[in-house]
Amino acid sequence: MTLTLTLREQPAVALETEGLCPDRLSGASREEIEGFTVWHGNERTRLGEFFAVSGSGDDVRIEGDLRRVKFVGADMSAGRLTIAGDVGMHAGAGMEGGELVVEGDAGDWAGAGMRGGRLVVRRSAGRQLGGVYPGERAGMRGGEIVVHGDAGAQAGAGLRRGLIAVAGRVGDAAGLRMLAGTIVALGELGARAGAGMRRGSIVTMAPAMPLATFVFSCVYRPPFLGLYLRRLRALGLSVSDAQLEGRYARWCGDSLELRRGEILILSPPAGGQASTSRRGAGRPAEVTNS
Repeated sequence: MTLTLTLREQPAVALETEGLCPDRLSGASREEIEGFTVWHGNERTRLGEFFAVSGSGDDVRIEGDLRRVKFVGADMSAGRLTIAGDVGMHAGAGMEGGELVVEGDAGDWAGAGMRGGRLVVRRSAGRQLGGVYPGERAGMRGGEIVVHGDAGAQAGAGLRRGLIAVAGRVGDAAGLRMLAGTIVALGELGARAGAGMRRGSIVTMAPAMPLATFVFSCVYRPPFLGLYLRRLRALGLSVSDAQLEGRYARWCGDSLELRRGEILILSPPAGGQASTSRRGAGRPAEVTNS
């Protein structure tokens, strides 16, 4: 069965529902769920003041306009949580397991500090997707984030481990100071991608110009990338055979951080237009890696 929470009306100010996830809701009675503490602005109140509760089970569904509702699914570790529409900031922040599906748009900081599980956004996500909170050393540390629309600026900032995949455009400064992990942009990649990155991979299927602190290395077929792209296709993203079988221009950087990270840019077919123009003299030979 499905446990359904229906928002009675959009709150006048932000409603913070930290802990609203299957782990906490499973096994609780209707009265207990209605009695959970939430914060309406600076006022402490009950969940039942804003949500009608029906049904039961580990499969949780939340309905209504949740754009002013924060921290939905934060710290969840198991189960499935579906948000039937848009959701506010910090959705899935710090989650460790389970699956959180947002059928609309997700606000800023979705999946920030994730450690496991899967966050799926059917439309677009805001800034700092899987990002790092101020004062912390790393952002996302595990799990998968899949966005079927676009993502805002600084997606994957401080990324340490895990996969962030976006079907549309990824905003500026993706992978800012990332430590490891993988970001895949099936659409365009904004400016200043990988600034300050130490390790990890940023992949884009559209022409892109890396920062001047990145150095061209070669054109090849990354062995790991086919596995990731097949995984994304299985999760419902539109991955073409050309992307699966294509070769990618590899740029190493950021040179301010020992140049151990990489940006991979899908190369056009033979005879097509180059995906980047800053080649320069002394370009390394293409690598044959079937």
